[in-house]
Amino acid sequence: MLNTQQMDPVLYREAMSRYAGHVQIVTTEYEGVRRGVTITAACSVSDRPPMLLVCLNNNNPNNAVFFEAGYFALNTLGAQHEALANAFAGFGVKEADARFALAEWQVLSTGAPVLTDAVAAFDCRVTDRKVTATHTVLFGEVAAVHFGPREPALIYLDRGYRSL
Repeated sequence: MLNTQQMDPVLYREAMSRYAGHVQIVTTEYEGVRRGVTITAACSVSDRPPMLLVCLNNNNPNNAVFFEAGYFALNTLGAQHEALANAFAGFGVKEADARFALAEWQVLSTGAPVLTDAVAAFDCRVTDRKVTATHTVLFGEVAAVHFGPREPALIYLDRGYRSL
């Protein structure tokens, strides 16, 4: 018989801290507003058509631009991007323009900012979205990809950055 007791959020977060995740920055730009957020909640969904998903916190009103834009870029970070990951996570650098000024960006197909030296970047059009308790899952069909230098991956594990 399955245990159906309510999961303690603190216990859940502790378990998830032991789940290694590739660090990425999801970005968009819509009506002159640029937004970027550091995440580990992203994954491939399909290769026919090429599709992935990203999860964004509903409690941050600044994330509304992702839902309005209809497109985003998922920028996969290398070990050299730790400071950039911290900035887009909101540590130290608060203003979007100042965060974006820390790196070079380009545009591929949709208009979303793509990190020039990302290990890989996926430029996506939103095809669906699913609102959950605290997050919105955006499903994006990949319109273009960009390859930067092949560098060790930036991983988040045990509440800290690692490289692989």
